[in-house]
Amino acid sequence: MQQPDSTAPASARIDARIAELGDWRGEVLGRMRRLIREADPDIVEEWKWMGTPVWSHGGIVCTGESYKSVVKLTFLKGASLDDPAGLFNASLDGNARRAIDIRDGEEVDAEAFKALVRAAIALNLSVGKARPKRAKAGSA
Repeated sequence: MQQPDSTAPASARIDARIAELGDWRGEVLGRMRRLIREADPDIVEEWKWMGTPVWSHGGIVCTGESYKSVVKLTFLKGASLDDPAGLFNASLDGNARRAIDIRDGEEVDAEAFKALVRAAIALNLSVGKARPKRAKAGSA
């Protein structure tokens, strides 16, 4: 399959990646992408790091990588998120990231996943708001 050129929108490149995989990994990546978009219709799709689908809103929410035996969704600030459903099952020892590894035949709870996406967005949007602005020199 011919890949879109480097000027193609990220969404077209992600479509091509899903089609290119052509097996259970493409199905999983496509399903998780749909859930991400359902969780936040305003999410921005990006294509970074030589071919990684990225979803952002106020900063990176998660990346979607595909490997031979797993589709990995990495939440860059996952260690700061509550995960009551226990979806995070990889990269658990890091200070910032957490990941969900999905293997052939595994299902991820859709509602719990969407809640995790929304929590990551809320965290992104809260960053910086807690810091008071400095007064400019000479202002009262």
